[in-house]
Amino acid sequence: MAVKQTVKEVIAEKSERLLSGIAYWAAFYRLNPHRFAKDFLNLNLRPFQQINLYEMMNNVNTIYLASRGQGKTFLMAVYCVIRCILYPGTKIAIASKIKSQAGEVIDKIEKILLKECGWGSANLHNEISSISNTLNKMECNFKNGSCIFVVTASDTSRGHRANVLIIDEYRMVDPVIIDKVLRKFLTASREPGYLKNAKYKGMVERNAQIWASSAWYKSHWSYDKAVSQFKMMLSGKHSYFIAALPYQLALKEDLLKEEDIIDEMTEDTFDEISFSIEMGCLFYGQGNDSFFKYDDIAKCRKLKTSFYPLDIYHKRGINIPDLEPNERRIMSVDVALMASRKTKNDATAIWINRAVPTDSQMTYKSNYVYLETHEGQTTDELGQMVMRYFYEYNCTDLVLDCNGNGLGIYDYITKDRLDSETGKTYGALCACNNDEMAMRCKAKNAKRIVWCIKGNSKFNSDIAKQFRASIQNGNISFLISDLDAKEEVKKIIGYSNMTELEKAKLLLPYIQTNFFVNEAISLDYEISSDLVKLKEKSGMRKDRVSSILYNNAVVQELSNKLKPKAKDEIKSLVDKLPFKVRKSTSEFD
Repeated sequence: MAVKQTVKEVIAEKSERLLSGIAYWAAFYRLNPHRFAKDFLNLNLRPFQQINLYEMMNNVNTIYLASRGQGKTFLMAVYCVIRCILYPGTKIAIASKIKSQAGEVIDKIEKILLKECGWGSANLHNEISSISNTLNKMECNFKNGSCIFVVTASDTSRGHRANVLIIDEYRMVDPVIIDKVLRKFLTASREPGYLKNAKYKGMVERNAQIWASSAWYKSHWSYDKAVSQFKMMLSGKHSYFIAALPYQLALKEDLLKEEDIIDEMTEDTFDEISFSIEMGCLFYGQGNDSFFKYDDIAKCRKLKTSFYPLDIYHKRGINIPDLEPNERRIMSVDVALMASRKTKNDATAIWINRAVPTDSQMTYKSNYVYLETHEGQTTDELGQMVMRYFYEYNCTDLVLDCNGNGLGIYDYITKDRLDSETGKTYGALCACNNDEMAMRCKAKNAKRIVWCIKGNSKFNSDIAKQFRASIQNGNISFLISDLDAKEEVKKIIGYSNMTELEKAKLLLPYIQTNFFVNEAISLDYEISSDLVKLKEKSGMRKDRVSSILYNNAVVQELSNKLKPKAKDEIKSLVDKLPFKVRKSTSEFD
């Protein structure tokens, strides 16, 4: 005869079965988060996404290197909401150098997971208590006490606590900030209720960290981190995982279109190094024969503000910066008229350098604020552009490659020219360092400001050595990367009213500087009779490098003029002596 249960006992039994079922399914989904994504969030993840999600949930140290267009941020958003639902009370901190970049995870939760997943979105709505994605507050709060919040990877973020740390584009973050600030978030573990039971004493969950990024240069610390992570994963003794997934995977999964990749790879401005880094997910290492080293150049990338393309100034009514006291605004042009469709490595490169005397007034500090390249133009088209840029950007010196096609450009600018685009007449320009070239100019009032470059083996060797020394001595500053510049350009007056095309143009000088860096570190060199000869690899360019070498050569010449002559130095020293110097005599008096 069955024993009749009381109502209280029935309720207790049902509650126990319910809790037992919850515990079973919670354990199952924690081990299989990809299944939770399907069963609860109604997401049909691709196989590589399922594998990555599984590894992120079941390892405490993860690095995810991804090509552009792979949906890395979306997968991070999926991981965050699943972690927060399955582990109540979880605090997830998302950090990046630029706060808005990390905020894209919150954006994906708000605009995709909460709106585009059908009944999965309804399930997620029932779990979330509030979500905010403003500049001052980027966070998502769950009813079970979990929270996702965004911080800037800087010293000001001290004091936060988290159980999971996600560092987005970790290669851009100062490793000191990561070690001294961000990783200190993980000092306290989650405190689930079972820890109050004595038999579970010591079974504390480990906090987790996920580092996501694209690849970068082998000389950078981010590469060492990736290699170390890979070795730890292979050891099998620790909870480490790393994945590097290139664009081919995104193509296979229809996240990228093959036609788009082909178009990018066949463009005249295609940069093989940038593509292999951003799309191939390959860390790039300069060869042992590289004359210019990445680390040296990277230390010089300090300039946050660039010059803009001229049409931005004209359309938006923005004034081009005036000359600073004693500034020499030097524009250099390495000339090429044939399009790269035929030569694959020819382009006209135009640099603008704001050279200002250092505090000692003994040399100039170069600030390369603008770089632009052009291909396939005629002599007249390029000549007109050179004059327009020189006058519109308020330049004081023009450095021109006058060998070959450059001679035609020089002859063009030695006459007054009416610019059909601006409606202005630009005055003739004349050589200042070459009498023979100066005689080619017949305009009486021409400005003698053109530095004519006619290189030979010794000259090319000397200017290459000078440029490398200038970089190593810190006498040169380049623009920061385009990724770093995205926040800087937003400070421009009228930015919010600009078109998307105009906003993209603001980043072009930074992107061009990236191309220059890749071009410079890819050059090989050979030494013969103490002369350095720079050589580009097959299919590579050196136009940007040639132009800046010419620019720096003029800076060195101008710096020499700043330095007092030996007699002047002696006279200055003698004048400071506390006694009167007797006039010396000799048999030649």
